[in-house]
Amino acid sequence: MLEEYVYRGTEKLRCGYTTGSCAAAASKAAALMLLTQNYVSQIELPTPKGITLMLEITDISLNDNSVSCAVVKDSGDDPDITNGISVYATVRKIPCDIVITGGKGIGKVTKDGLDQPVGEYAINSVPRKMITAAVTEICEECDYNGGLEITISVPDGEEIAKKTYNSRIGIIGGISIIGTSGIVEPMSSKALVDTIRTEANVLKNEGVKNLLLTLGNYSDSFVQNNMPFSLEKSVKCSNFIGDAVDIGIELGFERILIVGHIGKMIKLGTGIMNTHSAFADGRMDVLLTCAVLAGANGEYVGKISDCAIVDAVFDILYEY
Repeated sequence: MLEEYVYRGTEKLRCGYTTGSCAAAASKAAALMLLTQNYVSQIELPTPKGITLMLEITDISLNDNSVSCAVVKDSGDDPDITNGISVYATVRKIPCDIVITGGKGIGKVTKDGLDQPVGEYAINSVPRKMITAAVTEICEECDYNGGLEITISVPDGEEIAKKTYNSRIGIIGGISIIGTSGIVEPMSSKALVDTIRTEANVLKNEGVKNLLLTLGNYSDSFVQNNMPFSLEKSVKCSNFIGDAVDIGIELGFERILIVGHIGKMIKLGTGIMNTHSAFADGRMDVLLTCAVLAGANGEYVGKISDCAIVDAVFDILYEY
């Protein structure tokens, strides 16, 4: 178990490791067992984050021509749907080069704008570099000058993928092998922003000119019931409105439309670009200021200041 922690507010949360780290560790162990014909129960793996992992190797199948083994994913305290899955690597000798491919439960890319080209298995570039570095190290240690083919698979990947956004962004038939640091930080804002960027980039590559941002289930329901837009062409940004707008501008969208509950949207009026309550509020301040500037008398200003939620303010504004 990885003993690395981060703090989210006052809560101490344990970190985990990515599917990319699992794939690299399983590949390294399988290569070592193939070239030495000895069983391995643990393997050491450096990560781009600078943290070295010592991971357990499970479900080993060893013979002269190939070796298969697995590493169980540990997401720490992050609510990750892939927590507990087994990521397998099967390694066999080939004449030259390091060839990385996907097997059962690994999705294939069907849309432009993702980390890998269309038609390739969704094993992202950083995990590919980690796998290549790991097996190259073993080849050098074992004085092996030939090539290796590494096949990454997740037996439950296709079923797990049905509970993710993979099909929406163009990854079909399984999960992705991902991770830029090798380490999972619980409730990582970077991971959420990276997802927003990926979805927006896919839409941009499909020729979409106007970016529709929704904030959550309320937004999605409102769009479905009241607006002539398809949610298939939208990006859900949750509280990360400022980051999503920055991404939209960076990618060159002509217009950005944000649809969300007024309790979130009103915060933008005072420059709050992350609308999570832990960052800032200011809703009532904005509404009181606007009401005064619009000429509301003292009675209505007093009523507004007594409100606990934005919806109640709008009942008063409509009445006035």
